Amino acid sequence: MRQELEASGKSQKEIQEELKQLPNPSRRYSEFRYQTLESWKRERRVIAKAEHLQDGPNPRFVLTSIPANKADPRTLYESGYCGRGDMENRIKETQLYLFADRTSAETIRANQLRLWFSCVAYTLLVLLRRFGLRGAEHERARCGTIRIKLLKIGAQVVVSVRRVLLRLASGYPLKELFLTALNNIRRAPVCLRC
Repeated sequence: MRQELEASGKSQKEIQEELKQLPNPSRRYSEFRYQTLESWKRERRVIAKAEHLQDGPNPRFVLTSIPANKADPRTLYESGYCGRGDMENRIKETQLYLFADRTSAETIRANQLRLWFSCVAYTLLVLLRRFGLRGAEHERARCGTIRIKLLKIGAQVVVSVRRVLLRLASGYPLKELFLTALNNIRRAPVCLRC
């Protein structure tokens, strides 16, 4: 693949040298056609990402069947390839932090109900992140972080005829974040509060 990059303009090494000169981590995208000597019957489109981080070079190559007129290399890499990885992270997040992998009951219905509860919990946490934590420090936090810092806290619940009060401990370190989320939820669109 290195020879193909050199043939398409600049070599991977030349691009890395250029990127080293820039003050911030930077990346460049290119594409080329490639075919193995024996196993592939035809050439394939390869997207190349040349990136230089503080730790050093970080090149990546993605093989695709999407034609060049449908998506440019940057869009294909960032939306397609990275988007797929992001979706896998969301699935892992649901399994690890919301226990979607706990399907060890005897019946299919019980396992289905457990999975359904995990999916509802994930949906509620996404809404909390999108509307409650908008503009806050934890706006892009994972579900596990939100669960531990905002939901899994000690509070005294006082129920009266007209309201439910949550009395947080005076030493709760994220009290301001909790109040910000609560106020943002109060200002959320009416359809979300129904």
